[in-house]
Amino acid sequence: MFDVPKAREFYLDFLGFAWDWEHRFSENAPLYAQVSRGGAVLHLSEHHGDASPGAAVRIQVADAAALQQELLAKNHRFARPGLEKAPWGEQSVTVTDPFHNRLVFFTPDEGGS
Repeated sequence: MFDVPKAREFYLDFLGFAWDWEHRFSENAPLYAQVSRGGAVLHLSEHHGDASPGAAVRIQVADAAALQQELLAKNHRFARPGLEKAPWGEQSVTVTDPFHNRLVFFTPDEGGS
């Protein structure tokens, strides 16, 4: 992440994650934090070299369609995600955070097709 207030707005206000904890080695050091929602736990870092912007993360959720409706209801200025249905039955909602990372929330096909 490159901007802590933007990260908080996106992950907490829009996606509904909780800000579990954060750590800095000193006041002027990069931030390292953990956010969570349900069983999903993500680590966000300002540390150089921790990850490359543009990464993709897949997060399994109980109901991707319900999550999509929840996010649309928030009327976020920069994100109005769609619901995708794969030929094998999986449903997914993809959002891109302010740092160009993609989060794919998916519900597998329970029919096994």
